[in-house]
Amino acid sequence: MSFMLPSGPILVLAVGDARIDNAKFKHTFAAKAKMIKPEECEQIIGHAPGGVCPFGINEDVKVYLDESLKSMDSVLPACGTSDTGIELTIPELEKSSCCTGWVDITKTLD
Repeated sequence: MSFMLPSGPILVLAVGDARIDNAKFKHTFAAKAKMIKPEECEQIIGHAPGGVCPFGINEDVKVYLDESLKSMDSVLPACGTSDTGIELTIPELEKSSCCTGWVDITKTLD
């Protein structure tokens, strides 16, 4: 998921059924969760919607991994297009995404 903070754009990688918890987001980033508009995504992040991934992104985009990912053995992030992906373990994702850090900003649907 891509967001715009006052300090610049960020990507937050989370499990597919997780949703942003607005209170947790605001506590973590000191800003309201404001998703980047689909028509602005490619210019700001470096990938079009459907293919947004933590690889090959613009230099000023920070990547965060949500704690929800720790429940998975592996994940399948996109690789720049809507029909590409790669299976990675969580340690591989952490390393290859050059993430800024881990956050806890989601809630799962019950």
